[in-house]
Amino acid sequence: MRFHIQQDSDIPASTQLYNQICFAIAARHFPPGHRLPSTRQLAMQTGLHRNTISKVYRQLEIDGVVEAIAGSGIYVRDNLTKREIKQSVSPKEKISEPPDQEAKKAIDNFINLGCTLQETREILTNEIDWRIKCGARIIVSTPREDIGASMLIAEDLSPKVNVPVEVVPMEELEKVLSSSSNGTIVTSRYFLQPLEKVAKQFGVRAIAVDLSDFQKELKIIKELDAGSCVGIVSISPGLLRAAEVIIHSMRGSELMIMTAISDNNVRLLSLLKASNNIVCDGPSLSVVENTLLKNRSQLMRLPQIICAKNYLSIDTINQLKKEIGVFN
Repeated sequence: MRFHIQQDSDIPASTQLYNQICFAIAARHFPPGHRLPSTRQLAMQTGLHRNTISKVYRQLEIDGVVEAIAGSGIYVRDNLTKREIKQSVSPKEKISEPPDQEAKKAIDNFINLGCTLQETREILTNEIDWRIKCGARIIVSTPREDIGASMLIAEDLSPKVNVPVEVVPMEELEKVLSSSSNGTIVTSRYFLQPLEKVAKQFGVRAIAVDLSDFQKELKIIKELDAGSCVGIVSISPGLLRAAEVIIHSMRGSELMIMTAISDNNVRLLSLLKASNNIVCDGPSLSVVENTLLKNRSQLMRLPQIICAKNYLSIDTINQLKKEIGVFN
């Protein structure tokens, strides 16, 4: 994936690069463990000074998105890793023996490591109990100012897991966990770092889920005629900001971009009047359609509506279900 910085944009160049890298990671163009381009490579590609790129990388590390390995480079952090326990079992691609035989082999491995049967039982029981605790419910959390992002995540997860999914603002999370600490905290990569600290206090897991790559929507935007006006409607302010930066990096000043939170009626109506094409998330679709119907007489033409129905990638949902043991 190549990054493009619009020098004439009102958005600072460092913010453009930060958001583009975050989008590339969240949409798994750069999967966990992937080594990011060096500051020299990005400087040649974007025209930015290496010091600016270093500051962006440092901010990504502070936010828990990447990790720097001395002498090696900057890597996408893998947040979906199993909790460490006292074992060292050689990985296998798939189970080739009955479960009881696999259990015996696992116990033998613990004994070979010097564990007693009592210690082995305690390790396995604690791990099973912890996974049951994590699978009791899913708590989707983001800051209150962008609770819309939580609602989009919850909408995608709810039909696909058989446990309760609830939305809790980050500011209220400690209070909720104080009354019941069962569950797994789910968020986007932008907010993982502070939520991991809260999760650690209560012995639960915090996991970042990856976004859809939005390839269908981006393909349509790439093919729009220069001079077109694109409207973006969402319940998430953060998604609007990221989308604006991404589209601007793709098309520069060729397209006019307008954004609106779906419950801002005045802004939404202005967007509908000006836009040739509207991209919206699932929860905003009915609001956009109803507003179009109510104000049809004020519109010169009806814009084409493109609904991005999936906010999360299917792979990240399946991996989350596997990690915490929840299934349909």
